[in-house]
Amino acid sequence: MTTHDASATIAQLFIHPIKSCAAVAVDEAVLTPTGLQYDRHWMVTKPDGQFITQRSHALMALIVPSIQNGHLIINAPNMPPLALSLVATGELKTAQVWKSTVSAFDMGDLAAEWFSLFLGEPLRLMRFNADQPRLCSQEWTGEHTATTEFADGYPLLITTSSAVDELNQKLTTQGHNEVDQRRFRPNIVLADLPAHDEDLIDELHLDSESPIVIKNVKPCERCPIPSIDPDTAVYQPEAVGDTLQTYRHDTRLNGAITFGMNAIVIEGAEQIVRVGQTVGVNYAF
Repeated sequence: MTTHDASATIAQLFIHPIKSCAAVAVDEAVLTPTGLQYDRHWMVTKPDGQFITQRSHALMALIVPSIQNGHLIINAPNMPPLALSLVATGELKTAQVWKSTVSAFDMGDLAAEWFSLFLGEPLRLMRFNADQPRLCSQEWTGEHTATTEFADGYPLLITTSSAVDELNQKLTTQGHNEVDQRRFRPNIVLADLPAHDEDLIDELHLDSESPIVIKNVKPCERCPIPSIDPDTAVYQPEAVGDTLQTYRHDTRLNGAITFGMNAIVIEGAEQIVRVGQTVGVNYAF
């Protein structure tokens, strides 16, 4: 029988179908080599293909996607729902996400008009083209070759529920409102571990009939997005951002503020991960 350093439980699962739009909480999801199925599978870009996020367009927080009956359904305040087939493709164009230039399917003029109207400038909606894999940085994945879709750089983001509990304790002490995991845009939230133990984890072994192994590879450096209220799109750096500055400097990234760990899929692609699943944890000190 395989033993592990500790045991945890999956407390929450999230997918973010459209990069930088609202999170979708799910009870289960298919694990793929590029992360949870449909996570960051679509992306909003400028007409030249340059991606945009809440960093410059905070109102993206109010765009709420969902997966229903073979369609991506998109809602936003004072907008009619937009429905796109999950298998719809379009003209292949060039898209840019950070340093990666990829080919992506343009989802057409109707989608473009929807996003342009809500966000107030000409925009396009792109879908990831799985025929052109996007490699993760081997500076952090080492001997493993990993790919991702439109995520910032890695297939999965892992956090702990206790880390947000710790942050909320600090926030309420200062008179601020509590926040939830959506601020940090994770895929897998672990319970039954001390706050930020994800920083120390090497591998996660999910309890399943066939092996599922996930490896933490890189601390997640934090931008202004955690300071954006996901319910109002209001930017409030004096709460979350300033509080993280007091205790989350990470020497592995030259003192950058980090929260959560980027992870890759080692084994178990195409299996189901579920809320409540037991996870064996191996540490790397």
